Amino acid sequence: MVNEQEQNSGRRRANQGVREVIPEPNKINASTPYDFNGRNLTPYGGLLPIITMLEKLGFQSLVEQTLTSKRIPRAMDLYRFVLGIVLGLYIGFPRLNQLRFMARDPILTGILKVTKLPVQSTFWRFVNALHRNVARQILTTMKIMRERVWEAANVKLAVVTIDTDTTVHTLYGQQMGGRKGYNPKNKGKKSYQPMLTFIAETREYVWGELRNGDRPSGKQISDHLRNVHAALPPGVKQIYGRADSGFYCREAIEGYEQIDARFVICARKTARLVEELHQAEWKSSPQTDADAECEFHYQPDGWSRPYRFVALRKEKPREELEAEQYQLFETSQYKYRVFVTDMSDPIYFVVWFYLDYAHDQRPERWSSSADAGRV
Repeated sequence: MVNEQEQNSGRRRANQGVREVIPEPNKINASTPYDFNGRNLTPYGGLLPIITMLEKLGFQSLVEQTLTSKRIPRAMDLYRFVLGIVLGLYIGFPRLNQLRFMARDPILTGILKVTKLPVQSTFWRFVNALHRNVARQILTTMKIMRERVWEAANVKLAVVTIDTDTTVHTLYGQQMGGRKGYNPKNKGKKSYQPMLTFIAETREYVWGELRNGDRPSGKQISDHLRNVHAALPPGVKQIYGRADSGFYCREAIEGYEQIDARFVICARKTARLVEELHQAEWKSSPQTDADAECEFHYQPDGWSRPYRFVALRKEKPREELEAEQYQLFETSQYKYRVFVTDMSDPIYFVVWFYLDYAHDQRPERWSSSADAGRV
C-alpha cells in the first residue's frame, strides 16, 4: 500500500535578521570574491599612476641593467615578469598563485603587453631559475630606487632609526640549511632564520639575507650592519639602532660603532650580569611601568671595554612566587628588563626608545616568559 501522506521535506526558511551585532567589519583581502556588471570596469585602474611613477623613476632600465637570469623566459621578458610580481604586490597579492585572480584584467595585461598572464607554474619556473646572486642584485635595485624616490618626494631624513631582527620561516621538508631552533609557533620543526633590517621612520625594508636556522653569529651580524649602512641614502647623517637579545654580543656592539650608530640592545641573562643587578643601586621609576630602575657600567667577558647598562625591575605576583617555591626554583622575587646602550639619555627615554621597536611583538611588556628582554 502506498502512503500518499504529504511529507514536510521543504527547506527551512532562512533567518531574516541578524542574531547578534557583528563586532568588527569584514576584512577585504586577496581571497574576497568580486564581480562587476560593467563591461569595461576593472578593480585595478589605480595601477596606471603606479606604472607612470615607475616609468619616471627609470625602473625598467634599472631592472634590465641590474638583474640577470640564466633562463630566458618565452612568455614574457625578464622585466615584465618582475613588473608583474611587483604590481601583484601593489594590489595585495603576496603569493604567485593569487595572480590568477587578475590574469585577464585589461589594465594589467595592457601594462604588461600580453593577452593573458602566464600560469602559476611559469612564474615559479622563472623564480626558481634566479641564482643566489640575484638576491643582492634585487637589494641593489631597491637601494637605487629608494634614493630616487626620496629625491623625487623631497624626503630629507638626516636621522634614521634602523630596526634589526630575525624572523622564523618554518620548513616542512628536508631543505638544506634547516635547523631546529627558536620556533614558538611550531616547536620542534626545522626552520630558516632570515635576518632583516627596516627603517623605522618610513617602514622601508633596507637589507636582509636568507640564513639557516641557527642563531646568527657575531660576524654575520657585523657584516649585515655594514651592508645596511651602505644601503642607506647618502643624505643620512645619524643612525640609531635597535635590536633584541638575539644580537647581544661583542661583534654587534662593534658593528654599530663601526657605522657610527647609537644603539640600544636587549641584554641576555648571564650569571655575572645577574650579580651586577643584585649589587646595583635601585631607585623608584615613576616614568615607567616598573617598580624600580638602575644603571651601571659593566664589561662582559670578551668585550673591549665597559658599556652603560640600564635596567627595570618589577616584583613578581604572589601566586607566581608560590608556584616557583613549590617547584623549588631558586630565583629572585623580581623580573628584570636590561639594555646595553651608548646613549646618554635618561633611563625612561632609553626604555621608551626600545619599547617603541618591540611594541608590535610584545604588547604586554612583562607577561611572556619568552620575552627576550627579561633577566
